[in-house]
Amino acid sequence: MTLVSVTCKMGVYRHDEFLDLIDDLGGYIIQKQAIAQEVVLQALVPKEDIAQLRVLSRVVAGEIQYSPLVGTEIAVVSMSLDIHHLPHASCDMGEYLRKSGAKTNMIGLARGFGKRIGLLSAEERDIINEHDLVIFLFGNFETCIKYKIETFRRGIFVPIVLCGGPKTEVLRDLFTPPVDGYLGNIGRFMHRTQEKDEIAKLDELIAEVSRVLDEKRTRLARDPLSMSPARLMDVILDEVPEIHNVLSPIPVVVQMDGVRIKLPYEKYHDVISAVVIEGEITIGDVVRLTPSKMQDYILAKILPMSETGIMI
Repeated sequence: MTLVSVTCKMGVYRHDEFLDLIDDLGGYIIQKQAIAQEVVLQALVPKEDIAQLRVLSRVVAGEIQYSPLVGTEIAVVSMSLDIHHLPHASCDMGEYLRKSGAKTNMIGLARGFGKRIGLLSAEERDIINEHDLVIFLFGNFETCIKYKIETFRRGIFVPIVLCGGPKTEVLRDLFTPPVDGYLGNIGRFMHRTQEKDEIAKLDELIAEVSRVLDEKRTRLARDPLSMSPARLMDVILDEVPEIHNVLSPIPVVVQMDGVRIKLPYEKYHDVISAVVIEGEITIGDVVRLTPSKMQDYILAKILPMSETGIMI
């Protein structure tokens, strides 16, 4: 069964029928948002059953669209928290990624600005490596980007998409070995992205990020995970009642190879590890739990089948 990522928008009336249908088809609700009289669902659903969802969406006056980034967590790295780096380019980029289904985290570097002092701390690297992908948003100067990227990429193990003011072709020629993705003509600017050509550039960003993540999915498929991250999320939501006391809108964040659980590590990692998934198989049998660098959350990475010998 192939799961595809979609966003479903509809009114509050009868939206519970939509939730039940997704569950009956073997899909997963990644996030549900109720905004006034509108409900927005981000979900993973079987590809062959999309037609059934479209039939019901017409009955409840809803709409379904593909969202390629649902079930991913992306770091958007700005060179600093100063006004000339934030809030315009970085925040617009993060917002547009969220509209395509991604969970985004903004990271403003403590020492990222300036050609001579641009550095990543060990903690910043660890936080970036907890994501599925990182976007480095540089400025407009080619020589500055070339000088800094070699330091910034050191110790980063997740795919990198590099954005900057020079043309895409120029960025591609700057680095050996290359990074995973490039997008030029989107550097530092002091206004919101409202013009047609600026929105088109954000669409190019979504396409480039989707391409890089598809390549990562292909690599993961060579040695499949022991279970689906979406199923792991469902098990935690069903079997760990404390997760429902978390005030965050997304208490369990789905990633491509695991989940981020927003509970304190020291108090709950043994509890979560002992949760039974199926038969005698527990979460601890197929998942590696580690403390996250983000607010003492729990980072759960699903082990590949070659390591566990289990496929759920």
